[in-house]
Amino acid sequence: MTKLSYSNPVTISAKVLAYLFHPLFIPTYFFAFLMVAYPYEFAGITEWQLKLRLFSVFWLTVFFPAFAVFLLWRLKFSTGIFLRTQKERIVPYIVTMFFYWWMYYLSRNFTDQPVVLKFFFMGIFITTVFGLILNNYYKISMHAMGAGGLATAIILSSFYYETANGVAIAIALMVAGLICTARLITNDHAEKEIYAGFMVAVVSQVGSYFFIM
Repeated sequence: MTKLSYSNPVTISAKVLAYLFHPLFIPTYFFAFLMVAYPYEFAGITEWQLKLRLFSVFWLTVFFPAFAVFLLWRLKFSTGIFLRTQKERIVPYIVTMFFYWWMYYLSRNFTDQPVVLKFFFMGIFITTVFGLILNNYYKISMHAMGAGGLATAIILSSFYYETANGVAIAIALMVAGLICTARLITNDHAEKEIYAGFMVAVVSQVGSYFFIM
């Protein structure tokens, strides 16, 4: 992989963007988007219950997977929390797969939240499965998978509800482009690893949509 050199402000901005849009945050961001774009889909629950639902998504898809990574580091199974190598990513992939599948299972039983969460959670579960498989061959970009999954889910949700979410879609695509560019700027991935991550997420979300919806 050819490493490129950038000025400090550009590199710092790329790192900040990578932290803000870490792949673990994507389910929480998508749920928050649905709360704003389709509030009528949460009819039947109070505002406090809705906040608790958002927190539960964060708790199950961010805190527990992140805590698992922390434990791996403290138990000396990895050299840090940034998962620099393919070997260090194996267990975190498996852990997130479990929680994404659990979120999909829960989404099938809730009638007071958007039904599009079903295909979204199934989509990110399938994405992590492919990520784990491809991780045996090269370090596929988790950030690109998250960015591609979020953008695709927003587009498909707009298609399902037949709403004109042009601004949200444009922002999602722009953010996805920025995230992928940021991973190249920080020299964390080769171009093929970025493209592969993005396309795996897109295909997984589209496939889940047509299979479940």
